[in-house]
Amino acid sequence: MSDKTIMPLHTTSWPATGSTSARRAARPSWWRRLVVPATLMGLLAFHQAAFAFDFNTVAARAKTLASKSYKKPSDELPKSIRDLSYEQANQIRFRADKAYWGAQKLPFELSFIHLGGNFNEPVKVNEVVGGAVREINFSPALFDYSANRNIDPRSLRNIGFAGFRIRFPVNSAKVKDDVLTFQGASYFRAMGKGQGYGLSARGLAIDTALYSGEEFPRFTEFWLERPSAEAKELVVYALLDSPRATGAYRFVLKPGVDTVMDVKAQIYLRGNVTKLGIAPLTSMFLFGENQPGPGDDFRPEVHDSDGLLMQSGTGEWLWRPLVNPKRLLVTSFSFDNPLGFGLMQRDRDFSSYQDLDYNYQSRPSAWVEPKGKWGSGRVELVQIPTPDETNDNIVAYWIPNTMPKAGQPMNVEYRLLWQKENEKRPPLAWVTQTRFGHGYRPKQDGKQDDSQALAIDFDGGSLKKLPANARVEGVVEADANGKIASVTTRKNDVTGGWRIEVKLRRVEDNKPVELRGFLRNANGGTTLSETWSYILPPN
Repeated sequence: MSDKTIMPLHTTSWPATGSTSARRAARPSWWRRLVVPATLMGLLAFHQAAFAFDFNTVAARAKTLASKSYKKPSDELPKSIRDLSYEQANQIRFRADKAYWGAQKLPFELSFIHLGGNFNEPVKVNEVVGGAVREINFSPALFDYSANRNIDPRSLRNIGFAGFRIRFPVNSAKVKDDVLTFQGASYFRAMGKGQGYGLSARGLAIDTALYSGEEFPRFTEFWLERPSAEAKELVVYALLDSPRATGAYRFVLKPGVDTVMDVKAQIYLRGNVTKLGIAPLTSMFLFGENQPGPGDDFRPEVHDSDGLLMQSGTGEWLWRPLVNPKRLLVTSFSFDNPLGFGLMQRDRDFSSYQDLDYNYQSRPSAWVEPKGKWGSGRVELVQIPTPDETNDNIVAYWIPNTMPKAGQPMNVEYRLLWQKENEKRPPLAWVTQTRFGHGYRPKQDGKQDDSQALAIDFDGGSLKKLPANARVEGVVEADANGKIASVTTRKNDVTGGWRIEVKLRRVEDNKPVELRGFLRNANGGTTLSETWSYILPPN
């Protein structure tokens, strides 16, 4: 209540004795008017506190949804919006002066993404203030349609949004940058200081790379807690739905040099799922030093990520360079209680890409760090053939060995780091590049060397502490389809690191070859590097 409503107590004389009814009658009329609203306000405050919006609210929604049959989202968009091409939809611009929270000068701002093109399923967006929820309604006044003359903004009513972007000053205190975008199914992308958008994360992956077909769960509704004037983090809740799963999600976004997202999820299954992908990451690899591109492309490398990094529960670090295979390639790594995994962009040199438009050297790496024990399972890597860089053809996620029963909650928590300068590396030496192919090969006895060759460079970590006379040796093993012809290890005087050169032959050309290698100190056998784990796809 305002100060104007409260009258000074000394203006009224109260009877000290007498019956209760007499004392009530003696109270002035303004007191009775004051007490009733105050009582109601107290009840309302109690009601709001008892039913304030939080993660449990979304989890209850997800549980209720899971007990019901899946309801496909309606497609009631106006034809002028539904039939837009991807390029036409992108021409509908959000008006910068309409940024949500912009007028309040809050550290975070929201901009919204218009429906159309590939994104025709609306999502509902809400704001949470003091535990109370208010929907943020669509309005054509938020957007600029000047590049789309066939659209009449007056015909658009309550169509919803395709998604939204969160902005926060990470590169300059005076300018707010895009730091997180939710758009399409359960996809989201984030970036930190000096980074550009690259790979994506997802809420959940179901039956990826199965012939039965992949199911794409989608976030149908979001709730964002209004930040304070000094906030350094933002809380976002999301409700996930699909034919065979529902889920409640809580994201705590902390933008910075590394943009950090703490993720909490409660997942419910409606029916049988063959593969449940937890903390999925999606990226693109077209070609790189291990798989040169076509001769008519001036760029040496084109990829959002160049490898999958994993840390096992025992502390072993593994690095799997990515490939663009001729056929679908699915591999996995079994772990108990993994400490982390991520799709990384280790190569940060512009000279490796030579692309002034897409700046692949600035694409973020994404590292998943489990909270608590995740138990037994596997990190699965899916690599899909792609003819160009417009397709995300790389997927990595965690698959638990134990699946929840229908209707029973599965609770998952992890930290997701979007990194560049501070990206996750092992304390030992790490792989800086993998090159496939021969150098000069002189003929021997009139015959050309028909083996296949790889050169693996290591640097950093323990290698920097070795004495000048250290004896370093490379250890490389192949599966039954590969026969190692030779392994040579030598110092790379240019980089200061070490290189393993491997020659091998396939037993059967139509089958892949799995390889593992690492560096060790020849004096004592101490391991000096992460494990290089590589697959040569079938010829």
